[in-house]
Amino acid sequence: MRTSLALAAGLLLAASMTMTTTLPASAQEAWPARTVTVVVPFSAGGTTDMFGRLFVQAMQDKYKTPFVIENKAGAGGTLGAAWVARAKPDGYTLLVGTASTQAIAPFVYKDPRYDAEKDFAAISLFAKVPNLLTVTPKLPPKTVPELIAYAKSRPEPLVYGSSGVGSATHLPAELFQMMAGIKLVHVPYKSSNDVAAALSGGHVDLAFDNITFAWPLAQSGTVRALAVTSTERSPTAPDLPTIAETLPGFDAPSWHGLFAPAGTPRAVVEQIAADIKTFFGTPEMAARLKEIGAVASPITPDAFSTFATAERKRYRDIVAKAGLQPF
Repeated sequence: MRTSLALAAGLLLAASMTMTTTLPASAQEAWPARTVTVVVPFSAGGTTDMFGRLFVQAMQDKYKTPFVIENKAGAGGTLGAAWVARAKPDGYTLLVGTASTQAIAPFVYKDPRYDAEKDFAAISLFAKVPNLLTVTPKLPPKTVPELIAYAKSRPEPLVYGSSGVGSATHLPAELFQMMAGIKLVHVPYKSSNDVAAALSGGHVDLAFDNITFAWPLAQSGTVRALAVTSTERSPTAPDLPTIAETLPGFDAPSWHGLFAPAGTPRAVVEQIAADIKTFFGTPEMAARLKEIGAVASPITPDAFSTFATAERKRYRDIVAKAGLQPF
């Protein structure tokens, strides 16, 4: 994990160097005037947490005002998202939202305790991140076709781990078993770190996770990487095929962005979105993110809202086709 830690440190340094744009004094006086809480709805140490900390560091360096991370993990990210949905819409409570919390949860939970479309103001994407299909080194298959054939030859189904029911590491596996015509058994864990430990120890057979988190593990030999879940190969691991090369049409990437409670002043939303564009929009940051498999993708609040709506429709269709019943 030394490579991953070094890259994260470099990203934090880039944050302090790039967020230097100055807004009018009146805007700075209006916001932020006190501590801003940024909720990460997953455990510390994962990809979502990394993006949250990059944002927090950059904003603190710019505004000289405390920005603090609160990890509120559980229920596929819905616990933290629900907490933000109920927060005062004043710009002082923000959410690092993902495909899990904003696009998948509405269709796999009977009551996630929030309305993903109505209870949040979309601010901006941070980045898009493909997921990586990995298997325990104890498993024989070294390619996706071999994995499918191996799964079909066994009397008992293979077991996959995820960071929670309804998470962006859960749905790719459901889509995979549906399109591959195999049966898999799901074991949800609390975090990506827990899944990685189970995978390396052979307690589960396979898993899907962000390439940012999983690729360093594959490089170290802790897990074996077979393919990426995006429709195109990743520049980070160009020798890895896409799952779509075996199963045409397979597409299950992940993404990370920032949301505020619905009703947050538009001026504050646009101010933060401009900051994100400054930070994530530099060629230097794009290059650094590319090293860990992420694609910097800052967009306007309106464009992000449209994107999130389209993602909900896409994952709604995946859930329906997979026959998943809300629980």
